[in-house]
Amino acid sequence: MSETILIRNGIIVTMDPQRRVIEEGAIVTKDGRISAVGKTDEVSKEMRVDKTIDAKNKIIMPGLIDLHYHTALARGVSDGLPLGTYLETFWYPKLQNLKPDEAYWAAMLTYGEAIKSGTTTANDMYRHMIKCGEAAETLGIRAVLSCDCADESEKLDTLSDNEEVVRVMQGRANGRIQTRIGVEWVPISSYDFLSKVREVANRNKVGIHIHLNESLGELEASKKKFGKRPVELAYDLGILGPDCVAAHCVWLTQSEIRLLKETATSVSHDPGSNAKLGNGICPVPELQAAGVTVGLGHDDSECNNTVDLFEAMKLASVIHRAHRVDASLMQPQTVLEMATINGAKALQMDKEIGSIEQGKKADLILVDAHKLRLTPVILGKQLNVLSHLVYAAHGDDVDTVIIDGKIVMENRILKTFSEDTIIDKATQACKDVLTRIAK
Repeated sequence: MSETILIRNGIIVTMDPQRRVIEEGAIVTKDGRISAVGKTDEVSKEMRVDKTIDAKNKIIMPGLIDLHYHTALARGVSDGLPLGTYLETFWYPKLQNLKPDEAYWAAMLTYGEAIKSGTTTANDMYRHMIKCGEAAETLGIRAVLSCDCADESEKLDTLSDNEEVVRVMQGRANGRIQTRIGVEWVPISSYDFLSKVREVANRNKVGIHIHLNESLGELEASKKKFGKRPVELAYDLGILGPDCVAAHCVWLTQSEIRLLKETATSVSHDPGSNAKLGNGICPVPELQAAGVTVGLGHDDSECNNTVDLFEAMKLASVIHRAHRVDASLMQPQTVLEMATINGAKALQMDKEIGSIEQGKKADLILVDAHKLRLTPVILGKQLNVLSHLVYAAHGDDVDTVIIDGKIVMENRILKTFSEDTIIDKATQACKDVLTRIAK
């Protein structure tokens, strides 16, 4: 049972339907949920709690939701490669040689980094996802698990493997662990495999997580193999839908945007990965104008080098402004919505997470605003708090993280596992798998 916690004297960025920002605000969490939100002098009257956190000079906001996430192990090893070469020469060989215990420590590493930079929910696609789920249980992060599925000949995970993950992990940790069916990449998939994805998802009553239209090379490979672009193929096979998260979607036609809207498919914008790999820029303004839900992801720390969604938020704003020569685009509130409530909507979890509202799950982060780069803090008509969060804050400004009502990081200290042990074990796991690849 989680503690009853009172967080008081903070600036609350609620991301609720009114997008309220509450000065001198307080939140009470009880039994893993938010039981009260309001002004400190009102909420904390005669309140009996187990723990009080003084949030003076701190911003309290919903935990960040990473909508496209790959557990990863070997950041910095494959820098400078274009996507196709990176996948063929490094990513797939590493996944094919990865052992379950190594996947566990990879997940411990990236989930730990995610928590420490303010991410409370990870929509993760990787291998050996039961082990990744065990890592999520240990560290306390909220995770949605799907496998890097492809044809059996690719020596990755299969749909049967993914179904086993659903059977074992769905609903674990008091519902904190959820599952989906994953599709790695259209170019390495057969028509027979792709045609089964929707049926498998429906049979298991879970959603779908898929890469679509990430690179020009992917488009050409798909057209050559199937005679269609990836989004068109996914539409024809019934893969798209309100329970489908499509990652990247960099190269879209107007007709494909209409297909995403028609099917209520959500998109994960992954600006850091797309930029580093030279893949281009997702047409987020057009998707938003069409009414498509767009969330935010980091992709993986091998093609982005960091799990920090604060960095992704800044990139998501400035990259579009530079590309379109238009400073009116991607305002801070829009980007914060992508990293919080939009991610929750995409995962069909917006009734539970994504905003600070009474009755929702207590997934909260406290950002220390008492820093030179976050000063001055101004409220009222000239409010600059949202701007600070998107353009100036870093993941290491996150002081405290609460997930499911449990404090998993406090005063920058991870409370659920030894960071030194994670670093040592993950480093050895990386060395081991790299040694096997080199042979």
